[in-house]
Amino acid sequence: MFKNYLKTAWRNITGNRMVSFINLFGMTVGLTCCLLIACFVVNELSYDQFRQADNIYRVTRSFYTEKGVEYLHLASIAPAAGPLLKNDFPAVEKETRTLPLTGDIVFKYRNKIFNEQGTFFADSNFFDFFSVPVLEGNAKASLAEPFSMMVTPEIAHKYFGSEDPVNKIVQVNGQFPVKITGIFRDFPANSTFHPDILLSFSTLNDSSIYGRQKLETSWDNNAFFTYLMLPSGYPAQQLEKQFPAFLNRHAHFQGESPDYIPSKYSSLYLQKLRDIHLYSHLADEIEPNGSITAVYIFSVIALFILLIACMNYMNLATAKSLLRTKEIGVRKTLGAQRKELVFQLLSESVILAYAALIIALLLTSLLLPYLNRLADRSMSIRILAQWKIIIPVLLLPLATGFLSGIYPAFFLSSFNPVKALKGMAKYGSKTIPIRKVLVVIQFTLSIILIIATVVVFSQMRFVLHSSLGFNKDHIVTMQYNNALDNKLEAFQSELLHDRDIRSLALSSRIPSGRLLDATGIDIAAGNSIAPVNITCKYVVINSGFIPTYQIQMAEGRNFDPTQFPTDSNNLIINEAAVRLFGWKNAAEGLGKNYTYNGRKGKVIGVVKNFHFESMFQEITPVMFSLGSLKDHVFNNISIKISGDRLQSSIDDIRKTWDQFVPEVPFTYTFLDERFAKLYTAEQRQEKVFTIFACLAILIACLGLFGLSAFTISQRTKEIGIRKVLGANVRNIIILLSQDFMLLVGVASLIALPVGWIFMHRWLGVFAYHISIHWWMLLPAVVIAIIVAVVTIGVLAVRAARANPVEALRIE
Repeated sequence: MFKNYLKTAWRNITGNRMVSFINLFGMTVGLTCCLLIACFVVNELSYDQFRQADNIYRVTRSFYTEKGVEYLHLASIAPAAGPLLKNDFPAVEKETRTLPLTGDIVFKYRNKIFNEQGTFFADSNFFDFFSVPVLEGNAKASLAEPFSMMVTPEIAHKYFGSEDPVNKIVQVNGQFPVKITGIFRDFPANSTFHPDILLSFSTLNDSSIYGRQKLETSWDNNAFFTYLMLPSGYPAQQLEKQFPAFLNRHAHFQGESPDYIPSKYSSLYLQKLRDIHLYSHLADEIEPNGSITAVYIFSVIALFILLIACMNYMNLATAKSLLRTKEIGVRKTLGAQRKELVFQLLSESVILAYAALIIALLLTSLLLPYLNRLADRSMSIRILAQWKIIIPVLLLPLATGFLSGIYPAFFLSSFNPVKALKGMAKYGSKTIPIRKVLVVIQFTLSIILIIATVVVFSQMRFVLHSSLGFNKDHIVTMQYNNALDNKLEAFQSELLHDRDIRSLALSSRIPSGRLLDATGIDIAAGNSIAPVNITCKYVVINSGFIPTYQIQMAEGRNFDPTQFPTDSNNLIINEAAVRLFGWKNAAEGLGKNYTYNGRKGKVIGVVKNFHFESMFQEITPVMFSLGSLKDHVFNNISIKISGDRLQSSIDDIRKTWDQFVPEVPFTYTFLDERFAKLYTAEQRQEKVFTIFACLAILIACLGLFGLSAFTISQRTKEIGIRKVLGANVRNIIILLSQDFMLLVGVASLIALPVGWIFMHRWLGVFAYHISIHWWMLLPAVVIAIIVAVVTIGVLAVRAARANPVEALRIE
């Protein structure tokens, strides 16, 4: 009997090729989307699968204003905190610290010079936390001695070729030599950071590099990533509750006020290592993290596509059911029970679903490389081979087939056998609304995806092309190197001899980066300095910064240390700082006295607000101070070029760099590219929404095509009679289209508010975003209507132009 069910199911599938193709195509696309997104979701949930990952926590630190408002939450903390946490709390089994080195670090071996970015200082017990295999050396001892270093196989081969790298000596930044003591395997792609080079943390004890005293006592340099290992099942919240008292015991600094309470201005938190990738978006993350929101969005999209495909099957199966009434009548007359008929009819949808799965697996393996490029991941279809994944994948077609076929099966099996044999079985009054509801749901989901695509596209155009308050075009940025300290004037002079190079700026940070540096500042109140101690972000610049970025002055002047030697103590602030300090306007702030970090001076200028950070962040109060080379505060060089001969200008800068700093490889980026990278994830979402919206509307329209084709074929005689009685082509097209267009209209009315709410919440992650206007929603409706009109119109025109005599001969 089971064999007979399968044979009959196969005959019905192959006997209705157009309908079967539409159903197979829809299910294949739906399952392919599910498999691709399953690869993405499983990969996102698999980050940081180290041996004791569930017991490892990262310590983070937040900072507050006088009024208790958080203004910064860092993923890293001060160097002194880690050992003190281990010492004060018995629950902490181990602690380890890493210090990522920002920018390019120069390594030299013999005559070879390399720029490296994945360089970290790491404690000797680093591999107790991050269980990456050590290929050469000792995991517990290779980072114990000062001036030792471990590398990945790729770095070892790049530096030494086929030579054994162990015990080789390399120079770091031209400052100190280190000995290679081991090789560790590359960190997995699904890790929150990927070091290529590990320098022993004890190297930092050297006073010329950092200094033991600063490591043991400093609470200012919050650049150290600190991880704690707690016992299995230990409640981390219990430890967090003790952190305020811990800070009050230890987090003090020289010259602080007698009533200073550290826990009032700062807090420590614990983050599970496994949660960092999807749930952490703090300032100064080592690498950009993923988002649990993206996981949810992509999962919902896959569900949308699959539901649309299932609804296609249900609609077409019920539509063509009238052609099978006699078959059902004969089976019932011969004694077939309803449950047997249901099983046979369900088997058709399940067979179709498993056929779709086979094709979907092939398509997934072909499309996964494209998804990897789109999502910037390194996924393989083998990720689905885990038993907890492969079982749901194999059961998915069964569920899809059951969901698709359950209603048609019960509908067909309910026919009265006598009426079925007489050809009198018709749709009951309750079945027509169900079919219409399915069409409405299909187009509702499709229109929502189109709305999402339009809004994401508009927001991306907004953030990429809005005025930032300065000119980001044709600015080349480079990392400042201390080797330029004694040659800077000659370097700058040589560059400015080139007619295509307009200006040069030095700064501690550059636009497109995060404003992580902050300090307290006492401002003038009346004729005295009031101890307000407002916290404000700051950037150290030279006098060329403001003209290079073409930042507009609201009031006052730029730094000019040649004409005004006291400018080294003065400040320039932005308009947001004017509001923070309580002044009515920029002019009121000019000449005001202040003190910060032991320095006294005046406000000499106010710049108009500009977007230093991305549009995810609001414009924050910033003060700019004038730096000097002797203070070693500059980290970046910004060079404004004309843009007439870009490549020639870059070549000239490279030539000058090689002339003055031959020991450091030349590397650069364009500022506009740095800003574009801030929105990489959102740009990917734009592409994903576009692709899936197109797929959704395609599947929906294929279903509509099959449904309308069947409906029109059932009304062939009616069309012939209407034409004989004088109806023209236009009348026939309107007649056949109006029911379906009404359904698309209802879908639009449902989709518009749902899509608006969904995308309004998405826009909320941006501090600056577009408003959703009615004309932005209109394209989604127009696209759906046009596609539906074209889909139905092709069939309607053909039916309307058919010879009525042929139509009347039917039956």
